[in-house]
Amino acid sequence: MLVKKSRYKDAGAFEPLTDGTEVFAGLRPRAIGEAVGVVEHEVRATDRLDRLARHYYNDDRLWWRIVDANPQFVFGADLLGEEMAGRVILIPKINE
Repeated sequence: MLVKKSRYKDAGAFEPLTDGTEVFAGLRPRAIGEAVGVVEHEVRATDRLDRLARHYYNDDRLWWRIVDANPQFVFGADLLGEEMAGRVILIPKINE
C-alpha cells in the first residue's frame, strides 16, 4: 500500500471495534519526534509552505517537515496566511 520510503510506513491501521465494526479504513497518525535544531521564521502574508521548503531546504517537496515541526497546527494551511502574519513558526534542520 505504501512505498518503502514513505514516512507513514510504520503507522498502524485503525483496529476494528470489539464487535467487528470497522472504525476507519485508514492509518493512525504517525509518530513525530521533537524537532532538533530549528530556525524561527516570522510568517509573511504571502508565504507558502512549498516556497519556504524551497528556501530552507532547496526542495519544495519537503514542506511536510515544517508542518511536523509545528504540531499545534492541525492542518498545514493553518500555518500561513494573513491571520498568521507576524507570528513565528519553526523550521527544523534536516538531520543528515
